[in-house]
Amino acid sequence: MKKNIKILLADDELLFRKAIAFLLQHEDNIDVVFEASNGIELIEFLKVCNPYPDIILMDLKMPELDGVQATKIINKKFPEIKIIALTSYNTKSFIANMLEVGAAAYLVKNASPKEMLITINEVYNKGFYYNDKVIEVIEENYLLEIKEDKGNLAENFISEREKQILFYLCKQFNAVEISELLFISPRTVDGHRNSLLLKTNSKNIAGLVVFAIQNKIIDLKEL
Repeated sequence: MKKNIKILLADDELLFRKAIAFLLQHEDNIDVVFEASNGIELIEFLKVCNPYPDIILMDLKMPELDGVQATKIINKKFPEIKIIALTSYNTKSFIANMLEVGAAAYLVKNASPKEMLITINEVYNKGFYYNDKVIEVIEENYLLEIKEDKGNLAENFISEREKQILFYLCKQFNAVEISELLFISPRTVDGHRNSLLLKTNSKNIAGLVVFAIQNKIIDLKEL
């Protein structure tokens, strides 16, 4: 039996939060396990909850502890939890900042319910989801600002096998799919993925995607 996606909502706007919770609870594969009105309440819940939620829908502007700072803490202390920024702010600086601290996806509050559900399911199944707006921000805020001395990977920094796996991770293939394509075990794929996370100082798969784009391992048009 396939388990449901456990969602935590963090937003200080009560009416909006309840509307999102109502919408999500009517999905057969989603359970809303908690609602937090600020970052402190969110972190305190995570310290005692079992099991952890799969995904947090995170507002950026909240009292006591905002969504950006809460995301930093969660990625450090609870790295298995994926974070989707859900906010009214659609500027490139906000998007770039959330990518930098480890958000797996970015949604604005005027997105359609269908787009929100697609994002949740993609993040749950693949680890990240970048829409066209996010891809554009990656291009403008990362690729175009890379200094010349950081433009190329040091020789043998990552192996050819790791480059192959990184390519397929960016294409949103999971470990089993990659193992079948490369004729290796899923455990070997996981080992290479963990090595890539350490080598690139990435917080998650989303960070690996940014790294791959920065270093031209994958072209934006291929995503």
